[in-house]
Amino acid sequence: MAVGLAELIIVCLIVDWAFRRIKVPGLIGMLFVGMLAGPYVFDLLEPELLGISADLRLIALIVILLRAGLEVSRNVLNRVGKMVLVLSVVPALFEIAVVTLLGPHLLGLTYLESAILGAILGAVSPAVVVPLMIDFIERRKGVGKGIPTLVLAASAIDDVFVIVIFSVFLGIYSGQSISIAWQLAGIPISILLGVAVGLGVGFVLFRLFSHFNPRATKRALIILGISVLLVHIEKLLENLVPFASLLAVMGVGFIILEKNEHMAHELSAKFSKIWVLAEIILFTMVGGQVNIHVALDTGLMGAALIFLGLIARSLGTFLCLLRSELNLHERLFVIVAYLPKATVQAAIGAAPLAAMQLAGVNTGPGEIILASAVLSILLTAPLGAWAIAVTGERVLVEGTAGEARNAALESMPHGEDLI
Repeated sequence: MAVGLAELIIVCLIVDWAFRRIKVPGLIGMLFVGMLAGPYVFDLLEPELLGISADLRLIALIVILLRAGLEVSRNVLNRVGKMVLVLSVVPALFEIAVVTLLGPHLLGLTYLESAILGAILGAVSPAVVVPLMIDFIERRKGVGKGIPTLVLAASAIDDVFVIVIFSVFLGIYSGQSISIAWQLAGIPISILLGVAVGLGVGFVLFRLFSHFNPRATKRALIILGISVLLVHIEKLLENLVPFASLLAVMGVGFIILEKNEHMAHELSAKFSKIWVLAEIILFTMVGGQVNIHVALDTGLMGAALIFLGLIARSLGTFLCLLRSELNLHERLFVIVAYLPKATVQAAIGAAPLAAMQLAGVNTGPGEIILASAVLSILLTAPLGAWAIAVTGERVLVEGTAGEARNAALESMPHGEDLI
């Protein structure tokens, strides 16, 4: 496995360099490397590496979410907070609704099966979106209006919302005795609990780091280890209380930034170095999950349904931004940034098929759902990443951290407005 991993790293570094030379995000090249080297094309990835693929992808995703938390300032988040909540719900609902209504006509699914597919397709991919937003934040592009922070935070909460909706639909389909009201109430509970736990853990770590003053590298490793444990705790509690562990991971970085900016920047620099390896692992392993043959089984009808769902999602995103201070081009950027699919679709795309096999019913609809989920990754992850990079370079205005803070302060009520 060590030799296979070494070969993968070398190839991906070369591909990353080549793609960047032609002004295309390197992660697209890594996705294609994973697809080609995966078990569904040339089958070059070693079985041992594929066996731990899920764990490797999780650690890599945690790394980029920690970097996100360490880059998200409270002032900017306060400014875009209300819009984040709206963007976390409305675009996904638009996409789910259209896929639910058109699925029976285009793919021959029932309305409930179409709703399950819509919930799978409704999640935006933090694996694709977050690294690109972090890059824009580090280069101060769009920070004056908090645009990368808006997209970054909304994409994280969007996944929590969509996965709960998916669980409700799948539970109904499987005939499970579930409380829909409790499941839906779990959305705000999981978000609030995740944020609260993350902030609490981050504060404790900050106090410990301030007291014992370990090296920045050790601080980063401690935070990474505890973040992995937070995700594991979510699995342990999944039948007891909803808990959004990935939001907790972001909260750890957020509170450290609030308490000590210098410490946060040191940690962010360490995680940016870890990300060099984590990025390769994340995108090649995601690419390796893409079964191109299954994706093609849905044909033009599957592609048409995905495309129509994205149009509905874009309309929902545009409506959410109508009262924002963003200009037309910036709104277009947010719409584009909210399109890529990958992480969630790869994680839960096969769940309906597994449920149908377990129930001993016709698995045809499950195969269609899985094929559509895979096709959505194939169509939107590479093109979405490229579109985000190109649109962001042309649309986002470069600003300074001071400008971002000033803009945030200007949006807050003046003293006389508070009397």
